[in-house]
Amino acid sequence: MNAKILEIDNVTVSFDGFKALKGLNFNLEQGELRVVIGPNGAGKTTFLDVITGKTKPTEGQVYFKGKNIRSFAEHEIARLGIGRKFQTPRVYLNLTPRENLELACNRNKNVFATLFRRSSRDEYRTVTGLLETIGLSNKANISAGLLSHGEKQRLEIGMLVAQSPDLLLVDEPAAGLTDEETYNVGELLLALAESHSIVVIEHDMEFVRQIANNKVTVLHEGSVLCEGNIEEVQNDPRVIEVYLGKQEEEVLEEREEILEEKAIILEEKEEILEEKAIILEKEEEEKEEILEEEVAMLEEKEEMETREEI
Repeated sequence: MNAKILEIDNVTVSFDGFKALKGLNFNLEQGELRVVIGPNGAGKTTFLDVITGKTKPTEGQVYFKGKNIRSFAEHEIARLGIGRKFQTPRVYLNLTPRENLELACNRNKNVFATLFRRSSRDEYRTVTGLLETIGLSNKANISAGLLSHGEKQRLEIGMLVAQSPDLLLVDEPAAGLTDEETYNVGELLLALAESHSIVVIEHDMEFVRQIANNKVTVLHEGSVLCEGNIEEVQNDPRVIEVYLGKQEEEVLEEREEILEEKAIILEEKEEILEEKAIILEKEEEEKEEILEEEVAMLEEKEEMETREEI
């Protein structure tokens, strides 16, 4: 069994009496890719905040490679080897993908030094390899602002990897992506999992099925509800009730709303058809009246002509 790279021991986080996390226990082995799912409000963001030091536990401990990091500042935790990718891509849009990666590789984190100094051969090879890994070699020298949303997601993941972290924390990487982009990001994460430990927070269950080749953790109300492979999790009655069931309810509600909207549209169409029918009836009546008047006028004309002949 591989050594544990991350251990969260009985962590509770309380915000003015509200417990975002409640006695949370979580372990991640070296080289493991773990997907964490859960409904809104389950504590997923707070879970990542605790690992990165953004939020301090009210109770409990957090261990990274055996070291208690509860009291460490965010920058100290980052330097230890924990990198986080947020849901919205955070790339420099005016720089090229290559320049973004060079900046991420630069330990000095100085924009001007990165842009105006010459890269070393090793760094150039590293960046070139990363561009190939994230599938942006053919767009290495265009403005990052011209990339699609999915390409920006991959670029930011590449920037995270460029910092050489031991643990990658990736927050909803499939959000807002097309099916093709989602698949590409999934394949990238699977490739990175061969050399990194990764925690992925995700809602998209199709994406979860693509990348969850090991264990899936389900959070609910700040605690671990269950863990297992994707089949076990999907078939767990508790998960169906609190997570998948909610999704089905939302789908049903959306369908009901769509049906209601369609019913309203049909009613409006019926009203329009009724109005058209009334208008047609009036037009027919008017035409009949005009014909009757014309017939009457012809009859009168014939009578007058007959009288004149007599």
